[in-house]
Amino acid sequence: MKAIVVYAPGNAEKLLIEERSIPQPKMGEVLIKVRAFGLNRSELMTRKGFSPNVKFPIILGIECVGEVEYDPLGVMAKGQKVLAFMGEMGRQYDGSYAEFAVLPRTIIYSIESDLPWEILGAIPEMFQTVYGSLFTALSIQKGETILLRGGTSSIGLLAGQMANAAGLKVVSTTRNAQKKNFLLENGAADVLIDNGNLYDQIQSDYTSGFDKVLELVGTVTLRDSLKCTKLGGIVCMTGMLSEEWSIADFSPMDFIPAAVHLTIYDSGQIRSSQEVFQKFIESVESGKVRMPIGKIFQLDQIKEAHRAMEENLVNGKIVVLT
Repeated sequence: MKAIVVYAPGNAEKLLIEERSIPQPKMGEVLIKVRAFGLNRSELMTRKGFSPNVKFPIILGIECVGEVEYDPLGVMAKGQKVLAFMGEMGRQYDGSYAEFAVLPRTIIYSIESDLPWEILGAIPEMFQTVYGSLFTALSIQKGETILLRGGTSSIGLLAGQMANAAGLKVVSTTRNAQKKNFLLENGAADVLIDNGNLYDQIQSDYTSGFDKVLELVGTVTLRDSLKCTKLGGIVCMTGMLSEEWSIADFSPMDFIPAAVHLTIYDSGQIRSSQEVFQKFIESVESGKVRMPIGKIFQLDQIKEAHRAMEENLVNGKIVVLT
């Protein structure tokens, strides 16, 4: 099989295409024929050496869709369509940047769909992150106003559609004024041009602050996002577009405004059920949800795909077909 292997941290040139033997699953594992996978910024951080406890060489990839090739227990039939995500995939064991992957049974969901692989490939981590952030971490309610900080990211784009459909007023941010109409067409009621200091910008239109904030930029804007949140409101830090894990000299009493709630969402800790995923897939099939796919690459274009994400050249999810 073809596999993309990283032997040492560094730039996109460290992603090497190799011919490897197809791995064989043990009990508790299933061999998956990978058809497509989405790119995630956490994979860029791992490639650069920013992910703790990751040992090289490693095959990256925290999600995929494909078909069962072999289940030692015979529970899952060959050809069954599946999706898989997180569970230390692509970090503690080889992930989805390959034509085949051996994965723990616990992170595999069976799915039924006739959607093309490039659309299915965009779903696992993006949907799980958006659904978990909005409904589990933020507990969004109809009539609320939500700020999506980092609105042009794939998570931000899907979150805009889902929050809008749930009856919220969506305010999205972008650093590029030319992307304003793009966000409005995606469901945003208002767009703020983010210069790093939204608190001063919102004093005229959103004086009481936002009910909910989905923070996708990360630690560099988190403090400002907390200041933009109303009394009793919730900020959920889900993304790290800034590629910075931590906050130096973090002092909670100074950093977090009184009576403003701060939480995070991590699909490695909480995951939705197989039924929730299937229902979402059906909403995509019916046209109720439009998957924000930015660009599709082939497996041997993995370096170009990583560079496109790193340089923010694509609006929406980057998907790789094997």
